[in-house]
Amino acid sequence: MQGFVHVVDDDASFREAIARRLKHAGYDVATYASAEHLLDRLPCEDIPSCILLDVQIPELSGPELQERLSELGSTLPIIFLTGYPDVRTTVRTIKAGAEDFLTKPVPSKELLPAVARAIARHNAAYLVKSARAVVLARIEKLTPRERQVFGLLVRGRTNKQIGRELDCAERTVKAHRVQVMEKMQVGTLAELVSLAERVGAVLATGQTT
Repeated sequence: MQGFVHVVDDDASFREAIARRLKHAGYDVATYASAEHLLDRLPCEDIPSCILLDVQIPELSGPELQERLSELGSTLPIIFLTGYPDVRTTVRTIKAGAEDFLTKPVPSKELLPAVARAIARHNAAYLVKSARAVVLARIEKLTPRERQVFGLLVRGRTNKQIGRELDCAERTVKAHRVQVMEKMQVGTLAELVSLAERVGAVLATGQTT
């Protein structure tokens, strides 16, 4: 797996040099001269990607762009680059979720592994998010009563117990159970429980979190 790297740095020669190295390593690359430039063309979240971000860029700084991207819901890992490292900035950006913090000039033996790790993490997070979205879409197709049955099934209740809790006949519970299994596209209770765990807690009231 390769991926897409977004390079944000106000130094044109540095951008070009980094872009050449990354392209030589097999990555697609987009470069930006400022934070505003990147914000005007927000990177796609559906492609395994990361951002190489200079700390000291004019107007909106690297850490400020990191904060802005977080507010916008971006999940792209950020690798910070700086020619003047300082502990305070490093700690601030790492606490805010930065993937790594590299000092210029960055040798390829440090840059490329850092980029590979960041892109792999983004890809893994995207796959989990996509799988969760699929399960939630299936849950949305359940009726309110089917959601209640679903919630109780994954909590280990039997058909008889569900019937008592919902004050309905066991045969009715069985009918709902068939619909739940069909709509959730599973063949066993174990598979149903696995899907429930993928999206988090599923309450007997039919609510999901």
